[in-house]
Amino acid sequence: MIRRAFLGCLAGLLLASPALADVSANCIEDQAQIRTANGTVRFSVEIADDAAERAKGLMFREKMASSAGMLFYFERPQSVSFWMKNTLIPLDMLFISPEGRVEKIHENTVPGDLTPIMGGSGILAVLEINGGLARKLGIKPGDVIRHPGFDQSVALWPCSER
Repeated sequence: MIRRAFLGCLAGLLLASPALADVSANCIEDQAQIRTANGTVRFSVEIADDAAERAKGLMFREKMASSAGMLFYFERPQSVSFWMKNTLIPLDMLFISPEGRVEKIHENTVPGDLTPIMGGSGILAVLEINGGLARKLGIKPGDVIRHPGFDQSVALWPCSER
């Protein structure tokens, strides 16, 4: 009985948190995988790849599933900055190189704050996830992300293993 309750709780935790990824799975547009020192995590992502989508981002959302995020792509590598105007939830922001390497992480943004959050130069993408999740999952600069939006010819972790 206790064992069954424990297994039920464990299953609930796994379903409520970012899933361990099947690294043999093909890349799909609505999923980003991150390879960390602790293993691989997977997020269901919405894509923001034009100016209007990037400007709106996650504004006005009151919550986001722990296994979800928003992946912002830019037309070319560049210096990027974000602010939290009209953003209601704290976020972790992962600033990503064209090769898919996490270059910088800004943890626990302050909802509504207008202070620019600088991501550095040479950034092609930014992944926003719930605040505090990067630390909890052990995501750090140098970790690698896999998604079909990256140029697969330069990706450090391509969708099709070489």
